[in-house]
Amino acid sequence: MSFFVDIQLKNLKMSTIMDKIKLISDLGLAIARHRVDHKLSAVDIAAKAGRSRTVLHKLEHGQDVTVSSLLAILGAMGLCITLEKAGMPTLADMQRRFAEDFEDEGGDVGGPPV
Repeated sequence: MSFFVDIQLKNLKMSTIMDKIKLISDLGLAIARHRVDHKLSAVDIAAKAGRSRTVLHKLEHGQDVTVSSLLAILGAMGLCITLEKAGMPTLADMQRRFAEDFEDEGGDVGGPPV
């Protein structure tokens, strides 16, 4: 029997489906949003974490970094990781998540006007 583990970042305000991060790109986006929303300087965070600005940039853009770098950057931002068993998103969560992607690409969500 197998199960998946979700990563949740405490103190992040995100949309419903993004509360459970399953992709490195979602993790990077969440970290970047938190940093910008809280007016945290990338240079300051990297220095406080003892990492280069390049490592933070890679993380924020969904590229692989070491676990120790991830934890150092999260710590420098006042964040932590919790693990929990993965659950399936609801239909409403999926519709909302993919509607956001479609709108970001300049598309029309579709359906008749209300």
